[in-house]
Amino acid sequence: MHAKPQTLSEMAASLNRSVVYLAGLQKRFALPVLSGAAYSPAYLAFLRALTALRSFDVAEETLRDLWQLEKKLLHLLHVDTTGSPTWFLDSCGQTTEMKRRLLLTNHDLGVEIHTRMLQPDLNFAVGAAELFAGREMGEDALRVLGEYIKLQGRVCAEVQAERPLVREALEWTKRLKPRT
Repeated sequence: MHAKPQTLSEMAASLNRSVVYLAGLQKRFALPVLSGAAYSPAYLAFLRALTALRSFDVAEETLRDLWQLEKKLLHLLHVDTTGSPTWFLDSCGQTTEMKRRLLLTNHDLGVEIHTRMLQPDLNFAVGAAELFAGREMGEDALRVLGEYIKLQGRVCAEVQAERPLVREALEWTKRLKPRT
């Protein structure tokens, strides 16, 4: 992965996808569209994760649902402390403490996700208190986390089921030789 910001074209080349394909992902996942060489390595890592999961035949609709749950959970936990338009992608590409990280945003929740040890009143932002608690407003971080865990488990199961087929396909491709 490049350490410097990239253009959309450079990311497309890195992912072996067209610019049109990446622009479609940006639109369907409501990702910020930046100009020039403004795409961070974390942004590329997110697109790489989407591309990898699609290669394992995980439906894009499922990934969008997972993406929405992750963003909702991060909003409920007030994780946006930077004001960056890509704050929800800034952890992508991290490789430490993977059991504590969300699948797509790769945000570290501080506890192993499957343990359901999330602190419901955890607030990463410094600011004025809300007038109503999230539960009173109809949002509950533990409920969203529960939905996330179910869907994330389904995605992981789909990937595990597809792995032998991908291995076989890779073995089969060794027989292919370019014609000259």
